[in-house]
Amino acid sequence: MNTLSATENLAAGVWQSGLAQVLGGLVVVAVLIGAFALGIRVRNRESAPPKTEEQPHRPDDGSLPGEASEYRQGAEMPQTDAEHRLMPYQLNHSGTETSPQPPDEEKRKWGGISSGGFGSGGTGHGD
Repeated sequence: MNTLSATENLAAGVWQSGLAQVLGGLVVVAVLIGAFALGIRVRNRESAPPKTEEQPHRPDDGSLPGEASEYRQGAEMPQTDAEHRLMPYQLNHSGTETSPQPPDEEKRKWGGISSGGFGSGGTGHGD
């Protein structure tokens, strides 16, 4: 017994014959072509990329733009007694100072203090 109506039989026949898959594929292709055309129109409205002579150039001394060649010295930390602690607003705003001289070899070394990396079990305070 066939309980489907004539319309349902027609729809089932169209689906089984592959006509619905072909039409669905054509719709997908049309949407992709439309999106591609829209992308081309949007790209044509954008400004052109800068020419070679409009690009930024390196400074005459050969350094990179924004590169600074200077030596930094750490600022001295103010010492307080055990009763009073130093608050962040009491510190200097600049943590380092510039110097024309490179630091000597003794100041550049850690001085034997271990850093106590993550998971090492150490406190990181020279233990």
